[in-house]
Amino acid sequence: MKTTENPFTFRKALVVSITKETPETSTYRVKLGGDYTASPGQFNMIYVYGLGEVPVSISSPILPRGVYTLVDHTIRLAGAVTRAILLNVGAGSVIGVRGPYGRGWPLREIEGRDVVIIAGGIGLAPLRPVIKLIQTSREKYGRVNILYGAKRPEYLLYKYELEDYATMQNTMLLLSSDTPTEGWRHYVGFVTELVKHVDVNSRSAAALVCGPEAMMRAAIKNLVSRGFSKENIYVSMERRMRCGVGVCGTCQLGHFFVCRDGPVFRYSDIEEYFWIEGI
Repeated sequence: MKTTENPFTFRKALVVSITKETPETSTYRVKLGGDYTASPGQFNMIYVYGLGEVPVSISSPILPRGVYTLVDHTIRLAGAVTRAILLNVGAGSVIGVRGPYGRGWPLREIEGRDVVIIAGGIGLAPLRPVIKLIQTSREKYGRVNILYGAKRPEYLLYKYELEDYATMQNTMLLLSSDTPTEGWRHYVGFVTELVKHVDVNSRSAAALVCGPEAMMRAAIKNLVSRGFSKENIYVSMERRMRCGVGVCGTCQLGHFFVCRDGPVFRYSDIEEYFWIEGI
């Protein structure tokens, strides 16, 4: 949704809290003044003054509080800008935010259907707003299966609320770790292997997938083998993005621009550019 006349204009945002999620990831809650709204799956460009900007998914439902709005961004160490944020930006700091940009998850389109959410590592961040909005509108959706995994248990995001997902009515939560640690009680292996356990109507269910590209390819292949149609599988693509509005061409995917036409795509729309052997 357009928030300013000039899409390259930054808003000043106050960092109000920081939550350490993993050894290299933290969630920054920022306060934005004025009119601001966004949909699950969209992203903002986060600017560190004097250094540069980086695209970051919005990792919370938008929380309007009258004259201001609270927005979460979960940031992982991945380069110079994210390093500057994680090391130097604390509560009370001011950063720049422009956006929101892109196309989000099709929550209205999938109402009334079963939903499978599959996330790997940082891929849970753009799916977290989906889970929380389903929680508040549970009657609008059928059975919900949440599959989430990481390389090691300490790299799972939002550990303080994961078990709450399982308490949602008619919802199954399955967690996995590639390499377990002492006390790990959940599945050992890749999160994509959990697709064989999903309990939904695969003919009509919608699958929302986000994570590393290799993980998404494996998840899609397993979903199709379970009877999911390619039209009902949605993925959030990550590409290097600079402008956010489809001008610079940095994030081009075939004839699409990820920042403008995505980052969420129906798999059937990008199949020729995100080819998976065997399906």
